[in-house]
Amino acid sequence: MTQTDYKYSLLGSAVDDYRKRPLLLQVDDTPMNLFAVLEVKREPPRRWSTLGCFSKIRLYSFLFGLVVMFFIMASYILTGDKKGLLLTPSPYHFSPLVSPGPFVFNLSSVKDYAHIKLVVKSITSKVEFRSHRQLPDLKALVNSEPHMFSVVPRKFLPGVKSPCWYEEYAGNITSDPYRTNLYARYSRRFRTVFQRLRSTFREHLIHRDGKLYRMRCLPFFYIIGQPKCGTTDLYDRLRLRPDVKFTTFKEPHWWTRKRFGIIRPSEGFHNRYPVEDFLDLFDQAAYQIQGNLTANSSGSPSKPNIIIGEASASTMWDNNAWLYFYDNTTEGEPPFLIQDFVHALQPDARFIVMLRDPVERLYSDYLYFGIVNKSAEDFHERVSESLQLIEGCLTEYTLRSCVYNTTVNNALPVRLQVGVYIVYLMDWLTVIRREQILVLRLEDHASNRKYTMHRVFDFLNLGPLTKEMESEITRNPASNTRRPADKNLGPMLPITREILRDFYQPFNEKLAKVLRNESFLWENNSKL
Repeated sequence: MTQTDYKYSLLGSAVDDYRKRPLLLQVDDTPMNLFAVLEVKREPPRRWSTLGCFSKIRLYSFLFGLVVMFFIMASYILTGDKKGLLLTPSPYHFSPLVSPGPFVFNLSSVKDYAHIKLVVKSITSKVEFRSHRQLPDLKALVNSEPHMFSVVPRKFLPGVKSPCWYEEYAGNITSDPYRTNLYARYSRRFRTVFQRLRSTFREHLIHRDGKLYRMRCLPFFYIIGQPKCGTTDLYDRLRLRPDVKFTTFKEPHWWTRKRFGIIRPSEGFHNRYPVEDFLDLFDQAAYQIQGNLTANSSGSPSKPNIIIGEASASTMWDNNAWLYFYDNTTEGEPPFLIQDFVHALQPDARFIVMLRDPVERLYSDYLYFGIVNKSAEDFHERVSESLQLIEGCLTEYTLRSCVYNTTVNNALPVRLQVGVYIVYLMDWLTVIRREQILVLRLEDHASNRKYTMHRVFDFLNLGPLTKEMESEITRNPASNTRRPADKNLGPMLPITREILRDFYQPFNEKLAKVLRNESFLWENNSKL
């Protein structure tokens, strides 16, 4: 099956149907339009003695409803949060939303410290960790993504650390091999990279038995997460090594987003990026590996055994697209996760995770992605709202269901779920061996970069470096640090930090137990 004769499609309604569908909320198991929320659980109208009295009550109720809706809409507009109030929702908004928990949210309670403490207590009382998940079989994975499995072979070239193979090239040798690549279509910077690749494409084709072949490669290792935990700094230091090559740009997000046609979550779905578009991103590295194989076979001195890496901080946690492409047969939990597909294609791949105190991660995430009206007070209110959404979800669903609940994730004013590291890690460990994943802490990396980089080098089986190269890698200033304007906003409020510490504590305790390392409790950490 070729790229041209394979057609991707959504399960159920088409994308346009999602865009036209009104945003629905779930109340007492009955889907309702957003503007019907004010009438939830309304008592049947009583019979009054006069029509005038009844009309006045209806008028007052109508006016009261307008006032409430005005304040709700004004709140979202002023805070810059448009996710929860889209009249024509993107496909990332899905019905039904979970019903609120016993602590019903209202705008006057977000600053109520005692109230939020009760919400957190309610959440932590419901936390349970499953020891395993139901793994999908290979046949189900192949049926879900037949084209991907038809392109990537089951065996790779011997003597090459990265999974590489020769693929027959059936295209016109004079045509542009990257003309249909969607990465090049949506970014001028990517088009510039592909222009350089075009100029050398033909000279790297292999002639054999009257046919043309090109080398294809997948990564030897992935930096999979988490966001705002130092992945960019780790990426920048690793790519200084001559024997480590990455994609043509950082964070292609193919496994989690582009594969489903998601460019930006707020924009809905575009065309799905086929696996060939992803493989094109490794062509530069493949050319170097191919050159090394040619040089070695001709008797020339051996060159470094190059390995390929990919660094998308969404790979560990972002499964939000599952709801629109997979049958919901697992009681609100994804039947397939990203790691199922990665492992099926690359059973020996290695993975690096950089974690950070989830409390500080969340505030850094808020400062980085927030657009307007950022402040410690606004962060506190968003945390309070998010906690109530999580608590509401847990009244009906399991912890794992709520962590992977696409609707809840996209309704949260701040990404609380990303810091629940243990749920994601336990799911990764259901499909890969413990020795295939390296889990680091940003706090350790910031205080001793030489130590953490050597751990990474050993994990990837990389050879020694010259003192000059090692010094350059370990002494460079940190990448992607907090912007000066965000630093001027100061730290989060003490009560916000206390609330978040209580929320994340049971997850950190389980993480420390699984990793057998109490430093993942993040007790008495200095702020980064």
